[in-house]
Amino acid sequence: MTEYLIQFFISIIERGSYVGVGFLMTLESMVAPVPSEAVMPFAGFLWARGLMSPWLIIFSSTLGSIIGSLISYYIGKWGGRLFIEKYGKYFLLNQHHLEITEKFFTRYGAKAIFFSRFIPVVRHLISLPAGVGKMNIFKFSVYTIVGAGLWNSFLAYFGYYLGSQWEEIRKYSEILDLAVVLLIILAIGLWIYKRLKRRKRAVTNDVNMR
Repeated sequence: MTEYLIQFFISIIERGSYVGVGFLMTLESMVAPVPSEAVMPFAGFLWARGLMSPWLIIFSSTLGSIIGSLISYYIGKWGGRLFIEKYGKYFLLNQHHLEITEKFFTRYGAKAIFFSRFIPVVRHLISLPAGVGKMNIFKFSVYTIVGAGLWNSFLAYFGYYLGSQWEEIRKYSEILDLAVVLLIILAIGLWIYKRLKRRKRAVTNDVNMR
């Protein structure tokens, strides 16, 4: 399945050139199975062959990144809060967690957005909670552009440097992706466990008080 997707991404870039790169990076910045490690190195390889311009690669990819991030941001801003308010209780979420999210992005949002661009999996998701937390849109856009621009440039350069071996980047990144996913699952599991334990303790104390 992965190999099929890689070939599909390659065909989009070969046919759409810079528009194809921008389109794929738009999807990459949303909750879509399009890893930048499978897109940018191939664009860098085409750069090495003289078929694409490095500046237009960086421009089109970063433009796609900010477009996808803004779409996710507004999905979180307009739909995330309503979802949590209506269905949050089924996921152990409530108004208090919305307030915590808003405070977090008010205080640490810029750093979180910037550094998330370099972290697998997280970069696909970070824009949604930024929208839910109503992060300042100007700061969100600036740090997304800077972070995404640096990351896209880094991957494109390595694709240029490795040439026909560009796909090696994607192979190594899959290991890191898996590690990050496992850490996220572990963190969510630990958070749910603590929430359930706290709720059970509250119910027990309430019963004892009666």
